[in-house]
Amino acid sequence: MTNGLPMSVPAAGLPARVRIHEVGARDGLQNEKTTVPTAVKAEFIHRLAAAGLGTIEATSFVHPKWVPQLADAAELMPLLADVDAHLPVLVPNERGLDRALALGVTEIAVFGSATESFAKANLNRTVDESLAMFEPVVARAREAGATVRGYLSMCFGDPWEGPVPVEQVAAVARRLYDLGCTELSLGDTIGVATPGHVTALLAALVEQGVPTDRLAVHFHDTYGQALSNTLAALQRGVTVVDASAGGLGGCPYAKSATGNLATEDLVWMLNGLGIDTGVDLDRLTATSVWMAEQLGRPSPSRTVRALSHQEP
Repeated sequence: MTNGLPMSVPAAGLPARVRIHEVGARDGLQNEKTTVPTAVKAEFIHRLAAAGLGTIEATSFVHPKWVPQLADAAELMPLLADVDAHLPVLVPNERGLDRALALGVTEIAVFGSATESFAKANLNRTVDESLAMFEPVVARAREAGATVRGYLSMCFGDPWEGPVPVEQVAAVARRLYDLGCTELSLGDTIGVATPGHVTALLAALVEQGVPTDRLAVHFHDTYGQALSNTLAALQRGVTVVDASAGGLGGCPYAKSATGNLATEDLVWMLNGLGIDTGVDLDRLTATSVWMAEQLGRPSPSRTVRALSHQEP
């Protein structure tokens, strides 16, 4: 491991600080072919927190039939009681919310779609039906004092429908926001976004009345565009970026999608721009190397490979 850091050269028009919403423990591990032991998941999250990540999405309270890799959510959460970080969890419906609230969870997320095809594939519902399902979940969570993040997938392209009109995404996003979500994460689920598209969507959301300070971005690197898309979002005032340690994860319902933006790659770019994240890149890299060993394969993150001298 080297202490490699890029030269810091700030650029105009960018935020001073970015909050990274780490999704590796949930979005990353849910796509693994084999189930990671609960103790390893807990150790992973502890290590991520020790590296300075302040928001770590821990798990999902979804039915084990659909995501068997996260069937241990109720066993995992008590093991994280001493973690000094925000630990949001994904819930698909009221039953999942009940399970999460019973364990004292105070930050939840729901996962919607901007397109009918993906809503059908992922939720077996129309967009309208899925929003109707989320309405009591969001309302009850807010009544319980919890924050609610709304994920909106397929914001740029859909494997069945192709390019998704910007106005369509903005309209669904506004409806999700109106349910009471405290933050919206815009997902490029199959990784087809480019910077101009990102800028256009963020402008459309402002026109719809969704404040930029309530938005996060979630890019996949299928075509190598995740970092350039992130930079475009930062230039438009977004300050929350989703990323996955070591580049873990993809999307089981979108076969062409490669992994999430690697947290290390994001931190390297932000360090170079003089943007504060609070993340210790060496400690984070060591964590991803450790996790790659648990999974039996090298990390896809270019930064992890470069700093740890891993072979691709």
